Amino acid sequence: MATIRLVEIENFRCIRHLQWYPTPGINCLIGPGDSGKSTILDAIDLALGARRTAQFTDADFHNLDIKDPIQITLTLGNLGPELKSIETYGLYLRGYDAAAKKIEDEPGSGLETVLCLNLAVESDLEPTWSLISDRARAAGQTRNLSWSDRERLAPVRIGALSDHNLSWKRGSVLNRLSDETADASTALLAAAREARKSFGKDADAMLGDALEIVTEVAGSLGIDVGAKAKAELEAHSVSVTAGTISLHDENGIPLRRLGIGSTRLMISGLQQKNAAETAILLVDELEHGLEPHRIVRFLDNLGAKQKEPSLQVFLTSHSPVAVRELAAEQISIVRRVGNRHEVRWVGDHPDLQGTIRLYPEAFLAHSVLVCEGASEVGFMRGVDQYLSDKGNGKSLFAAGTALVSANGYTNIMSRAEAFRSMGYRTATFRDDDYQPPIAEETSFELGGGSIFKWRKGHKLEVELFVTLPADAVGALLDRALEDRSEEEADSQLRSHSTNAVTLARVRDELAKGALSTEARVALGNAAGGNKDNKKAWFKSVGEMEEVARDFVMPSFIETDKEFKLVLASLRKWCLNG
Repeated sequence: MATIRLVEIENFRCIRHLQWYPTPGINCLIGPGDSGKSTILDAIDLALGARRTAQFTDADFHNLDIKDPIQITLTLGNLGPELKSIETYGLYLRGYDAAAKKIEDEPGSGLETVLCLNLAVESDLEPTWSLISDRARAAGQTRNLSWSDRERLAPVRIGALSDHNLSWKRGSVLNRLSDETADASTALLAAAREARKSFGKDADAMLGDALEIVTEVAGSLGIDVGAKAKAELEAHSVSVTAGTISLHDENGIPLRRLGIGSTRLMISGLQQKNAAETAILLVDELEHGLEPHRIVRFLDNLGAKQKEPSLQVFLTSHSPVAVRELAAEQISIVRRVGNRHEVRWVGDHPDLQGTIRLYPEAFLAHSVLVCEGASEVGFMRGVDQYLSDKGNGKSLFAAGTALVSANGYTNIMSRAEAFRSMGYRTATFRDDDYQPPIAEETSFELGGGSIFKWRKGHKLEVELFVTLPADAVGALLDRALEDRSEEEADSQLRSHSTNAVTLARVRDELAKGALSTEARVALGNAAGGNKDNKKAWFKSVGEMEEVARDFVMPSFIETDKEFKLVLASLRKWCLNG
């Protein structure tokens, strides 16, 4: 069935202008609250839904500006034969160049045949649906899709109130599953006749006084009701149509009594069976009512893992579980840029797939700090834990900042630039023993990115052992020796100092309370391991959290000015300062 190739929105609610080319399959819209995600779903629903009218108010116009009409235009491709009919829609058939993302007014070789459906609302608040083309406009012609085509194209929407899809109502999923019809009127009529006979026998006893009054009044008015009026049931007094027939379990309990999550799962499963008939699905707040494992099942029902998806799904989410389960090409970010909206496709950055799996929450954050490795991530987490526990400020996570590891200095700029280009407030935090290309960092900063690094030539571990007071260095050394032998530590110290620094020398200097710069540097280099981080002392996120929280921050006041400046600047950025 038809697939939406282009969504254009003008002057609708929070969106002044939007032009978006969705993909087949799943289109998961993420972004800050009130960025327009739900508005996009509403626009698609209003433009394509099978309705003859819709309620609009002045509040539906952008900034209440009723002088500019609401315009919602959907370009539909992958058309079936009935929608390509020359006799029916010939004047409105157009051509779409997918590579150039351009619409030609007439179909042509190498172009996909498409229809452009427009919904317009003027200041009179009356919606008008019509197919549009330059040829039709020049000829003064106008028409809408036929009603039968609108019913076939109408999207199914799964929201907080979707249980109508579990009954045979007009437009429900159940009504589209087959050509069968459900009509209970005949059965009800027979039941009503039986009830009429039974009720009539008892009516005189229950309503005798009222019936006598009616008989008297009728007689005085010359209305013949016979010897006495009677109270009986009418055979057609109750009307049961397909809309009142719903799904029940084997015990007769209506399935519409299911929880929100179960209802959503049921409808998504039915919609997969119905994909050949209706191929467009709208889901607002995907995670609503679903536990994490059911979110995964829900996404499977929607075709998240299908190579050739049968549904085109438009959904919104704030769930890291949902983001983690999706591929980069299934995620888009809604951004307000000046007086217009943009939808930025994460699929433009396929190298972020690993980041999606490991740090899905970063794609839901306001700011992203791309760290060189796990050590920097753990360090920032430990600092944050210490300050939050001491009541010295809100958490960086509460400020909407996410931490992401680049897994090495060679990846840090490409990963940071990808986040920056998608509209995230982005910074990098790295060591300075190895540096990314200067040109890449310069370009990143010119684009609005920020860069934080330790002093020249220092990596994190060297910075710590050079900066911390002697007693904190001793405590940190003791912590490192809990996980390795003294012989191993001594060997590493010798290796990183050409045998000038030994473990015995370090302990002797610590006992005297004056640790030499040579010993400090050797300790830092030993703690940092080799270039591949092998044999590093504190390389996991958890270990470096502990280092920052329990050893560095309690001694922060005694560290030097440059260390304090870097850390203070980092904290200020993370808290959106």
